[in-house]
Amino acid sequence: MLVRLLYASRAVDTSPAAIESILGPARAHNTACGVTGILCYGAGIFLQAIEGGRMAVSDLYGHIQKDPRHKDVVLLQYEEITERRFGGWTMGQVNLSRLNSSTLLKYSEKPELNPYAVSGKVSMALLEELMAGAAIVGRH
Repeated sequence: MLVRLLYASRAVDTSPAAIESILGPARAHNTACGVTGILCYGAGIFLQAIEGGRMAVSDLYGHIQKDPRHKDVVLLQYEEITERRFGGWTMGQVNLSRLNSSTLLKYSEKPELNPYAVSGKVSMALLEELMAGAAIVGRH
């Protein structure tokens, strides 16, 4: 059974090296576990959708909750799905610095990434628009 989980967290260390230390191993691990997804990172905040088998996604989310590199981990949405939306990515990444602020403003009160201030449904709509608009850095 496939599921999709959407969560937000704050990075403890926002240096580029620290962020890459999270992303690099995650991509390798996700491939081995059949997990796909998309990650949006900006201003110290992660917004991530992960999808795959129920146990694989649950195990990964449990690991993220315990990871000392993340804080304020919040579950925004969880659902059973019939097919993947992000099947082409082990972890596609959005480059917010290249994003038009009007896209963010469309989904929130201010033109900034803040999944803590909006619903999970709104955060998922933002990710889907970013994916449709080719704002994804790579199909890692």
